[in-house]
Amino acid sequence: MERRTRRGPSRGGRGPSGPKPVKEGDIVEVEVVEKSRKGDGVARVEGFVIFIPGAEPGQKVKVQIERVGGTYAVGKIVT
Repeated sequence: MERRTRRGPSRGGRGPSGPKPVKEGDIVEVEVVEKSRKGDGVARVEGFVIFIPGAEPGQKVKVQIERVGGTYAVGKIVT
């Protein structure tokens, strides 16, 4: 019997080495959709998670990307 294996990310989305829709220094306008366990606002750009300290769900904010990790980014609110 032949054994099949799965290739690629098992839960959808982009893999750790896939292209990311933001890079450090980018300014993007996002809507905060939820709060993280640590209390940061959470937004998404093309499904890519951005954590925003001090943001609240329902806010539309401009964010400057400070750090980009494998599966998420961290941004700060800019005025």
